[in-house]
Amino acid sequence: MLGPVILAASRSDRMRRLISAAPVTKQVVDRFIPGETVDDIVPIVEELTARGLELTMDVVGEDITTPEQAAAARDAYLALIDRLEELELGERVEMSVKLSMFGQALDGGHELALANVRPVVEAAAAIGTTVTLDAEDHTTLDSMFAIHEELRKDFPQTGCVIQAYLFRTEADARRLAESGSRVRLVKGAYKEPAEVAYQQKHEIDKAYVRILRTLMEGEGYPMIGSHDPRLISIAQELARKAGRKLDEYEFQMLYGIRGDEHLRLAAEGHRMRVYTAYGTDWYGYFMRRLAEKPANLRFFARSMLTRG
Repeated sequence: MLGPVILAASRSDRMRRLISAAPVTKQVVDRFIPGETVDDIVPIVEELTARGLELTMDVVGEDITTPEQAAAARDAYLALIDRLEELELGERVEMSVKLSMFGQALDGGHELALANVRPVVEAAAAIGTTVTLDAEDHTTLDSMFAIHEELRKDFPQTGCVIQAYLFRTEADARRLAESGSRVRLVKGAYKEPAEVAYQQKHEIDKAYVRILRTLMEGEGYPMIGSHDPRLISIAQELARKAGRKLDEYEFQMLYGIRGDEHLRLAAEGHRMRVYTAYGTDWYGYFMRRLAEKPANLRFFARSMLTRG
């Protein structure tokens, strides 16, 4: 399986230098990360919202080693919120944040991450939108869920992400469904050991459906993070059986993948949100997109061969 190999490469400084230096890389990266600054991304936001889509914005970057870098990440999100307020798009665009960017892995990281993310959540609420806490590797999840619970005391719309390939997630889903929170369900894109996660695709898919049923039958707001046509059809059927209206759940897909499907679902009346990343520290995000789907890797390899 190439996925674990690619995920290992995402943490390799040598591979980072090699891939970043390839002349064709930026052309391919642009498919998934359409800009480096807020100014770059504004036309994308305006275009997608004009076509009936919603967005969740991710300022990419995870290798935070100092409190100053964590504060800079916070400020980057605050600048994004300021721009969304100017565009009057707060109700159409939310934010996705990785707590590692806010200092979670540093000394005193739990408290530091909470202190940095809170003003972002406050500012998002002030313009009519919200924040979703992205899931990272399994060692960070207890901290993420604790921060999520703390933020929801004042901002109950704060969302979180759960990953179907982890054994713990079915229990997490039951707890979150009962609490009425916003929950994005994804398959998972980190290299996790067999002691904590399913390793085979069919096992992950089965777990995804079980967890999605729990969310659909619960009191929360499910967000289906998948490009898999079969899982999308299953999600629609589970929503119908649970008696959910079209505005009581949503689909989420990555920018640059299955764009026609984004528009099809929106045209059918579904809430369709496009996960759109931007920033200069794109490497880790890009490599996980390659690991998630063989077609992404084939696209990159073909581009390297034909343009390099």
